[in-house]
Amino acid sequence: QLQLVESGGGLVQPGGSLRLSCAASGYTLNYYAIGWFRQATGKEREGVSCISSNDGSTYYADSVKGRFTISRDNTKNTVYLQMNSLKPEDTAVYYCAADPGLYPTVQAMCVIRAKSDYWGQGTQVTVSS
Repeated sequence: QLQLVESGGGLVQPGGSLRLSCAASGYTLNYYAIGWFRQATGKEREGVSCISSNDGSTYYADSVKGRFTISRDNTKNTVYLQMNSLKPEDTAVYYCAADPGLYPTVQAMCVIRAKSDYWGQGTQVTVSS
């Protein structure tokens, strides 16, 4: 069974950077699209960025375009989210999720998967001075 563990969160000042990791065990990530999602206190969960399993296509929410970069290292069975120029509004718990092919596009995954009730523990990102 595929299990994902998020890590890399922490407290950072506005303008700073963090790199989140989504490490998989139990199965190879090669055949899964992977997405990063976040939920701030009192807000709905949203899709931040998703990456396809095969052609490298990516999707970014408008709020993070130009600041966040999603990447995958299949040799390490890990997907990363590099977050630069962080803002206080990026504060949230960040989660990753895997899609074996249920969604037709990475954008669909980021939008629809965010509504699911099934999530891991996530990693807290706090942007504050």
